Amino acid sequence: RSTASSNSGNFAFCSSSFRRQPARVLIVEALPPCWSETCTVICDALDNFLSLACSLDGPCRIPLLSLYAISRQQECLLPFAQVRGNLARLHSCVEELRSIPGEGCVRGAARGGELLRQAVLDSLQQFKQYIRHTSTGNQANSNNTSVEVTVVTSQPGKGIVHHLETGLKDADLVPLKRLLVVQIGTSSSALETPTVMDSCCLMLGTEVDLQRVENSVAAMETVLKAWLQEQGGDREHLHLLLPSPTDSLIPVCVKCDMQERLISPALLPLTPNLGVKTESALDFLPVTKVSANQSPAPQRLKVIKVLHADGVCESVLYGLPLVIRPTTCWQLDWDEMEANHNLFHALCHILRSRDLFLLLQVEPAQRSTAGGSGVYSHYVLQPSPSLSLLLKPVVSRELLLPCSLPISTQDPSPDAVQTGRHLGTHSKVRATVAPMPSSSSHPSSSSSSLGPPPAKALRPALTLLGSSSGSRRAPAPSRHKEDDDDSMVL
Repeated sequence: RSTASSNSGNFAFCSSSFRRQPARVLIVEALPPCWSETCTVICDALDNFLSLACSLDGPCRIPLLSLYAISRQQECLLPFAQVRGNLARLHSCVEELRSIPGEGCVRGAARGGELLRQAVLDSLQQFKQYIRHTSTGNQANSNNTSVEVTVVTSQPGKGIVHHLETGLKDADLVPLKRLLVVQIGTSSSALETPTVMDSCCLMLGTEVDLQRVENSVAAMETVLKAWLQEQGGDREHLHLLLPSPTDSLIPVCVKCDMQERLISPALLPLTPNLGVKTESALDFLPVTKVSANQSPAPQRLKVIKVLHADGVCESVLYGLPLVIRPTTCWQLDWDEMEANHNLFHALCHILRSRDLFLLLQVEPAQRSTAGGSGVYSHYVLQPSPSLSLLLKPVVSRELLLPCSLPISTQDPSPDAVQTGRHLGTHSKVRATVAPMPSSSSHPSSSSSSLGPPPAKALRPALTLLGSSSGSRRAPAPSRHKEDDDDSMVL
């Protein structure tokens, strides 16, 4: 496949962008007594992640995976194997990891650190043998010549990093691209600063990172889902061309990298209820079997949450938006149409006056159509000054990819500021793009308009979902809580 999208004309990651994805080694420390606390969390996160990774379409994001367990001895539960389409075998390895007892005698931190060192060296040796055996005449495998090792431990992370640095300094680490030590917090080893990353250098070309996470399935899934992101780094992805501050015809070039924020539902062979396609209104209608002369039944969306407008992150929205208006279907009588119009008007007024959005979930016509998976598409409904609403698909937590966006504490250099200062007054960028028709536009116009900026912002400014504590995160559609303060009465 040339791209991750079925439409080759769209702006998408090419498969060549994923050609240098490293092989993955996961080494899990299963030493008592902490294993009794972390076993279920790690294994559930692995099950969830592998269910996603094994069924992903598009370019190969994880070419090879190997799994080690460190208990009373070092044990290779999974030699290097392909991930895509291999869920049954990977699931059996996770169940074998889950069966390791969580109680017993403690062999000591030094013994556990030595077993971790041996597991790292053994995985590198197995990777060399695998590449040597399969790379003959195979161009695909010749591109994947590096490996990243992730060690999950409940011991103090700095001690493990120091032990590995000391034990590996004289070893042959040529194929090792990165060594990540993940310290998972337990009741006996509480984390002062969870989700913190420390870095150091083991040898030329090899990174050693320490990441501290809390003992939760969501936190471990975030660590694993980082494997799905593009790891090439051979060259930049994007050139952003800015107008020159002088009369020169040569633009100012800002070189950037792109990062996926979510896994497109179009890459998953799941139920139609997930909202895989969003190219037109026809894709939004429910999938039902009707005759050619029958109209499909209307889609049913249930309000499951009321959201503050400034709490919705733009990075969790995807697909094409749809403009929602009160129906003018001729089959409704006038009284019902008028009552429906008034109700729609009241809904628009309340959402706009209170600066609220609605989180919606598809309600299937028959519960059995979901096949018991419980996976449904979700949408965000936004108000506008006109008598219309904007409907946008929103991704669920399971498809979100990790994204670290720390806030910069330093001011940019004066020269760079001077170069970009003229953008605000450039003659070509004075127009304002209105996402929804402005108050001066005719209510029947559904297209976006260009004109002077409105008196009040029509929507919150674009904010990327980051890891800082000050940012407001978009609520995960997969979990809902009742909030009396956010209730809305029409």
